[in-house]
Amino acid sequence: MRGAWIPLLACGFFLLAGVAFMPLLGIENDEALFGNVFYEPRGGGYAYHLGRSHLPLMILSYLGTLKSWIYKPIYGLLGIGVTSTRVPVAVLGAASIWLFYRLLDRIAGRRAALIGCGLLATDAVYLLTSTFDWGPVALQHVLVLGGALLLVRFWQRRDKSGDKLALAGGFFLFGLALWDKALAIWVLSGMAVAALVTLPKQIAQVTTWRHVGIAGLSLVVGAFPLILYNIHTRGGTLHGNAVADTAGAPAKVGALADTIRGSGLFGYLSPEDWQTPQPRTKGDWLERASTKVASASRGPYRSLQLYGLLLAVLLIPLARGAALRTLIFFLVTFAVAWVQMALTAHAGNAMHHTILLWPLPQAIMAVSFASASRRLGAAGIPAIAAVTATLMVSGLLLMNSYFARMVRNGGAISWTDAIFPLSEYMKKTPATEVFCLDWGFLDSLRLLSDGKLPVRVGEDPIQKPELTDADRERLTDMISNPEHVFIAHEKPFEFYPGLAEKLTLFAAAHGGYRKETLAAISDSNGRPTFEVFRFYGTGLPS
Repeated sequence: MRGAWIPLLACGFFLLAGVAFMPLLGIENDEALFGNVFYEPRGGGYAYHLGRSHLPLMILSYLGTLKSWIYKPIYGLLGIGVTSTRVPVAVLGAASIWLFYRLLDRIAGRRAALIGCGLLATDAVYLLTSTFDWGPVALQHVLVLGGALLLVRFWQRRDKSGDKLALAGGFFLFGLALWDKALAIWVLSGMAVAALVTLPKQIAQVTTWRHVGIAGLSLVVGAFPLILYNIHTRGGTLHGNAVADTAGAPAKVGALADTIRGSGLFGYLSPEDWQTPQPRTKGDWLERASTKVASASRGPYRSLQLYGLLLAVLLIPLARGAALRTLIFFLVTFAVAWVQMALTAHAGNAMHHTILLWPLPQAIMAVSFASASRRLGAAGIPAIAAVTATLMVSGLLLMNSYFARMVRNGGAISWTDAIFPLSEYMKKTPATEVFCLDWGFLDSLRLLSDGKLPVRVGEDPIQKPELTDADRERLTDMISNPEHVFIAHEKPFEFYPGLAEKLTLFAAAHGGYRKETLAAISDSNGRPTFEVFRFYGTGLPS
């Protein structure tokens, strides 16, 4: 394909940038969530029993096990670690850029495709959410873009052989996207509404009973585990998640804006400079170079993509014909998807939700800029090239700013790399049960230990304001066995402050048990992060 080296270069850069970020943060709890259906003690929301086979199908009411099944052979072949966990999703992220390029090339032309893949490959939030994939979102992007590309192929080859296979493949990938994460319905329904608005005649031309049957059956096959779960739970996905919340919508506008300009992950992935009195020493040449670039550019907190998107909207009147119809399609998809997100309780106020709208902002900019470059005369191409280059450079500088802060400050508490020495220590520590007395590391330890560490939820029932007799009996059983080990965050890093102290007081008051600290685990910045302890001794306190 002529000119394919440019998108391939963009994909290669995206993958290499992701690889550079990978070792800077620890495995986060939600990043490791997909492993809980295969690693003991098993979690998960739903499994289908076929004879003696135990087939995990859902982790949560809206989150399927597609990623779990993909990673099972990967871990079996490569073992469990940072590389085997993060490289596959980074590859998916790079693949999504290629699919995005191919999609835009087919519907908007080569110029829009090149602009779009350049903007997407330099989007810092897209890189970080794809590389660390705590949403998870990487599979969503590939499945939705792949399905859309196949449906475009179906339309363009509708009079030739093979079009039915593209139709089936597109809807099958949409079904997989729904199983992977039912929230895909936001974007898919947005695409459906946009197609009805912009392509009614084209849809009518290909709407036959045969095509409807192929599309419907393929969608059902892809989403069958989700459908099966909802049959058995009588609509568990809808009952658990389709709750309206109009009051929170205004605040979600800010979350969307933060995602577009890329500022929303500062302080979440890595602490700020003022929170890090013990900066990490700069290591290799890349880390030293990144620090120098961040210093020279004054460590920007945002890119210019929000301004780029606003400019693209202002340039829409210059679009004509197919370009205008394509722009309306992307705008309607974006609006319908975001409105659903904004009006749903507990959704749309975090990056791993808003990023599901990607790459729609880049698609709008790409098609609008490409159309404007043809309508602005001789100055059009250099002007749009300059705007695109400026947006890409701003994205790269923001990306570097995230990198430099991670190098200096390490991971925030939920992303701490202290999880690695903690995991290694616990592998050597005999324990019949390991109680996690805070949120944020149980699933990480379960995954990193390959399910061999007997981790248990420890904050129940000690976090209750009032204890029942059953609660006291349970807590006494936990503390009275010397082979039970407890893990808690050190005080500055607690998600639920005071649980370890409360359990220590309970132990002293109910049997005279004393806490014995086994280890204090620090991160690579030297900050004490985890405390490992047990209880010993009997007899009533004096």
